[in-house]
Amino acid sequence: MESKMPGALCGDVDDASDSVRGRYRNPQRFTFGPWLISTTRSHIMPSADMERLAEELGLPALPEMTFGDNVLSLVHAGGFGVEFTARGALRHVLTSRQHVQVACAEAWRSSRSEAEMCPDVVKPFDWTFTTDYRGTLTGDTHTLQVVSTDERVDSARLRARERILFFDEVLLYEDELHDHGTAVLSVKVRVMPSFLFLLLRYFLRVDGVLLRSNETRLYHQTGTDYLLREYSSRENLVSELQTQRRSVSCWR
Repeated sequence: MESKMPGALCGDVDDASDSVRGRYRNPQRFTFGPWLISTTRSHIMPSADMERLAEELGLPALPEMTFGDNVLSLVHAGGFGVEFTARGALRHVLTSRQHVQVACAEAWRSSRSEAEMCPDVVKPFDWTFTTDYRGTLTGDTHTLQVVSTDERVDSARLRARERILFFDEVLLYEDELHDHGTAVLSVKVRVMPSFLFLLLRYFLRVDGVLLRSNETRLYHQTGTDYLLREYSSRENLVSELQTQRRSVSCWR
C-alpha cells in the first residue's frame, strides 16, 4: 500500500503521541531540510513499568525485552511529525487469537515431546506480538493530509552510491518466544544528500514453523513537500520454503 501526505507523512497511523517525553535520554539529532530526526536509546523497561503497560494495553504480557523509552521521530518545522515507539506498536497487537497464530502454536507443540512442552506459549492473545504499526502522529496533526497514491519508493535511488549523512537504528522490542524463535521490532533511518529513508521492520521466526515480516517504509526526496509511505506484509511456512528449496536443488 502506498500513500502520501503533502507537507507531511503518509498513511494510516495513530492520531496521538504515546511518548513519555520526560524519560527520553540523550537523543541524537540531525536536521534534513524542514525535518528534524531524533533517536533515543535506553534500557529495558523495569518489570513494574511493564506490568502497568501490559494492563493499560489489555495484554497478558509484553515482550521480554521492551524498550519503552526508545524512540525514533521525524518532526517537521511546521510543528507536526511522526514517531515510532514500542508503546505505539504494542497497541496494534491483537488481544484475541487469530487462526494463523493458533495453527503455528499447535504446530510448535506437536513438534516437541511432552517433556519439552511449555503450555503457556499458547496464550489467549497474539503471543508472537505481531504488529502492523506504521507510526504515531505528533504535534499539530490537523495540518496533515492523507492521500492515496500510485507513487512508489524509488528503489533505484536507494541503491545509488551517495554519502551517508546520518544513520541510526533503534530497537523497540524483542522476545525469544520461550527459546523457540524470535520476534523483533526495530526502526532505522538513513539520510543521504538527496533523500531520507526510514524502515520499520517487525520480524518473526517460529522455529521450524513460520517466518513473517511486516515493514513500513518512509521516504522523502529533496525538492518535494511530502513523505511517501509504503507498508508490506509477508509470511511463509517453513515447510513450504523447504519444499521450494528441494525443488530448486533438483535443477542444480
